[in-house]
Amino acid sequence: QVQLVESGGGLVQAGGSLRLSCAASGRTFSSYAMGWFRQSPGKERDFVAAISRFGGTTAYIDSVKGRFIISRDNAKNTVYLQMNSLKPEDTDVYYCAAKPTWVLPKTVSHYDYWGQGTQVTVST
Repeated sequence: QVQLVESGGGLVQAGGSLRLSCAASGRTFSSYAMGWFRQSPGKERDFVAAISRFGGTTAYIDSVKGRFIISRDNAKNTVYLQMNSLKPEDTDVYYCAAKPTWVLPKTVSHYDYWGQGTQVTVST
C-alpha cells in the first residue's frame, strides 16, 4: 500500500507557473505508474498526465501538451507536475494517483491509490 501527499498548489496569474509535488510513502515507489488528475466541483475527475514506473514513458491530455511536464524521482519517492503558461481553465483541484503496473493508465478507475488533492487557482 502507498500513501500520497500532494503539495505545491496555490494562486497564480495567467501565464505563470507552478510545480506540484506528490510524495509517496513506502519503499516500492518504482513499482507504480503515477498519474495526475484534476477535478472541478460537480464535475468528473479528468486525466491530466501519467508517467511510467521509471519515467521512460509519459502521456498528456491535448490541452496541456507543451505546457505541463510530468517527471519523477524514484530516489525521493516523488512525482512532479511542472505547469507552465497557466490558463484560468487550468483552475482545479489536482490529484496524484498510483497504480502498480507496467502500463500507463489514463482513467480514474485504473488507479488504486489517491492523494487528498491540492488546489490550483489561475487568475486572469
